Amino acid sequence: MAEPTTDFVARYGAIYENSPWVAQRAERHVAGCRDIDTIATVMADCVNNAALDEQLELIRAHPDLAVRAQTAGKLTAESRSEQARAGLDQCTKEEFEKFQILNRAYREKFGFPFVMAVRDSNRAAILAAFEARLGNESTTEFETALAEIHKIARLRLDAIEAA
Repeated sequence: MAEPTTDFVARYGAIYENSPWVAQRAERHVAGCRDIDTIATVMADCVNNAALDEQLELIRAHPDLAVRAQTAGKLTAESRSEQARAGLDQCTKEEFEKFQILNRAYREKFGFPFVMAVRDSNRAAILAAFEARLGNESTTEFETALAEIHKIARLRLDAIEAA
């Protein structure tokens, strides 16, 4: 049975992609807190102290980058906006094909999608990072994916607080 949604979870439940459990766990430690730095730290600690299978599930909750319109409907509003800001919705045919090749190669090697905080990036930088990170060992890339997820979460928290 799912836990009831509280105001905290309603406000912060989408910070970690399709993973409201992070806000649910964090809430008991920051109930009534409005300090964004504290909330970010506690939420990150909840992820860092989660079981490995939960962390893997969180990584796998992220979408592939540069998906076409037919699969874009599966993106959360946050992911759609972040990818658009990086210009991933405006890929040339060649860029789109390159992203698809890299998405497949990355998933085959690591078993989860490539995760990068793309909001303040561009297609060329993302492709370069994609290619470089394909050379990482699995443990390194797992840790890198979690670090990128924390960056994404922080950007999302900042956007909520700025609104």
